[in-house]
Amino acid sequence: MNILAGFADISASQLVLVGGVALFASIIGGLAGYGTGALMPLVLVPLVGAEPVVPIIAISAIVTNISRFVAYFRYADRRRALIVIAAAALTTALGAYGYTRLTGTGAALVIGGMLILSVPLRRLAKRRDIRIGDAGLGASAVGYGVVVGGTSGSGVILLSLLMASGLEGAAVIATDAVISVVTGLIKISVFGLAGVVTAQVLAFALLIGAIAIPGAFLAKAFVERMPVHIHTAILDAAVMVGGVVMITAALRH
Repeated sequence: MNILAGFADISASQLVLVGGVALFASIIGGLAGYGTGALMPLVLVPLVGAEPVVPIIAISAIVTNISRFVAYFRYADRRRALIVIAAAALTTALGAYGYTRLTGTGAALVIGGMLILSVPLRRLAKRRDIRIGDAGLGASAVGYGVVVGGTSGSGVILLSLLMASGLEGAAVIATDAVISVVTGLIKISVFGLAGVVTAQVLAFALLIGAIAIPGAFLAKAFVERMPVHIHTAILDAAVMVGGVVMITAALRH
């Protein structure tokens, strides 16, 4: 497989745009724990269509989350990570398989819908100060697996679950990274068996993953300097607008 062939018909300026958004999203993700899955579809869908987006982000997220875990590794809560992984493994595979059966329009509707829902879901969980124990975390992770397997931008759900289980600050980001690496590997396995991992998917995934590596460490350096509420508000607005644009475009087709 010629990976460079995946950039056919993509201009240099478009690649620069993808790289810039990837770096920005990685920094946001290092600060807030989510960002790549929510922001990258906004630039990828117009370039490559909706179908390859989830596989691209799933593969690039392996690199992104490993670098994030390395930056914050001493804060990870292994017990809670194992609970979520054990509960979500099967449903993640089922969600990924369901995604491979979608048409381009269906994929765009699913991704756009998840992006729009992610904002009120995060705010609702924060406002109600929801708290759950290990049993609740495991039960919730079963449903989370279906969502993360078949969508992009669902990281906010996992963050909400981890915070509701009692984790805070860097522990949330580190534990999220551990879980996301494993669920990402499951998704990639399903996508590979389904034949959706093409040269284009690998090319964009490796580009995004490579550029995102320094983002985690830049985020760690600035985590105490950047007002979190500002970038969170900007991200929420971008996600909502992007989701509406994607759904509108899908319905027009």
